Amino acid sequence: MKKFLLSFLCVLSGLLFGALILKLSGISPIEAYKVMWNGAFSRPSYIAYIIIRSTPLILTGLSVAFAFRTGLFNIGSEGQFIMGALSAAYFGYMFHFNPWIQIPLVLGLSVLISALYGGLAGFMKARFGVHEVISTIMLNWIALYFSNFMVNLEGFHKANTETTEFIQPASSITLLENWKSSVAGMSWFSRHEFLNEFFRPPVNAGIFLAIIAVVIVWIILTKTSFGFKLKAVGLSPEAARYAGINVKKKMTQSMMIAGGLSGLAGATHVMGVAKNIAILAAHEGYGFDGIAVSLIGSNTPFGSLIAGFFLGTLKYSGQKIQSALEAPSEVIGIMIGAIIFFIAIPVVFERFLKIWEKK
Repeated sequence: MKKFLLSFLCVLSGLLFGALILKLSGISPIEAYKVMWNGAFSRPSYIAYIIIRSTPLILTGLSVAFAFRTGLFNIGSEGQFIMGALSAAYFGYMFHFNPWIQIPLVLGLSVLISALYGGLAGFMKARFGVHEVISTIMLNWIALYFSNFMVNLEGFHKANTETTEFIQPASSITLLENWKSSVAGMSWFSRHEFLNEFFRPPVNAGIFLAIIAVVIVWIILTKTSFGFKLKAVGLSPEAARYAGINVKKKMTQSMMIAGGLSGLAGATHVMGVAKNIAILAAHEGYGFDGIAVSLIGSNTPFGSLIAGFFLGTLKYSGQKIQSALEAPSEVIGIMIGAIIFFIAIPVVFERFLKIWEKK
C-alpha cells in the first residue's frame, strides 16, 4: 500500500510539474489535460490504440522489473526488444506453416533468441564480472546495427524500400484481421457500432500474452522456490552463495527471462501491428520506456501492468495537445521525466507519509 501511495504521489507531482510547464508556455493546463482525456477515452478507437501502444510497454517494463527484483539492472531491454522484433519479422516471413503451428513457432523462436541475447549479459557478469549496465548498453547498439544488416539481406529486404518483406498472413496475431473485411464481418460490425470502431485499429492478441506474462512472473517471484532463490541472489549474493544457491547460474537465468520478456514485446509488436521492420536510425525507445514503466510500477509485475497502461495512455493522448492547442508534445516527455525524478527521491514523500500516518 505504501509503495502504491508513493507511486501515486510521484505521478501526481509529475502531472503538476507538466501543468506548470504548460502554463509557462502560455497554455491552460486544464484545457490541455481535458484534451488529453478526451483524446484517450472519448472514442472506442482511441482506447484500442492505447491498448496497442501499452502492450510492448507492459512487457518491457515487466522485463526490467523482473531483473531488478533479482538484483540486476536490465538497461538492455531495448536491444532485446529489437532482437525479438527482428526474429519475428524474419521467421514470420520465411516460414510457411499452418497458423496454429506458425504463430507459436515464430513467437517461441523470437522469445528464445531474445532470452539467449539477454542471458549473454548475465553470463558475462557471472563469469567475468562485467557489470550488466555496461554490457547491456553495448548489446543495445549491437542489436540495432545487426538489425539494420539483416534488413538489407537479400531475400529478406523488400526491393526499393528501407524495410523487410511483410510477414506471412499465417504469422499475424491481429484479431479478426480478415473476417472484419469480409461480407459477413462488415454486416455484423454494421450492427455493433462500438466494436466496429474498436476493432478498426490493429487490435491484437499481444495484450493477452502480456497479461499472461504478468501473472506467470508474479507466480514465479512469489510462489516458487526458483523465484525465492532469484530474489535471494538479488538481496544478498554472498548470503545466497552461503546458503548453497548457485549465484552465477541464477544471474544468467534471470537475464534470460528478462530478455525473453522484452523479446516477446518486440515479437507481438511485429506480428500484431507493424508486420515488418525498417532500417533504424536510432533506438525505437520501447525498451528504455520499460525502465520508466518498471519504476512507476514499483518494480512489481502488476505494478508494471498498470504503469504500462498509464504510460501508453500518456504517450498516445499527449500527441493530441500538439494539434488541438499547438502545445509542444515534448511536455509529455517532461512529465515522464519529472515522475521518474520524484521516484528517484522518494524520501520527500516518505516523510510526508510518516507525518500523515502519525496524525
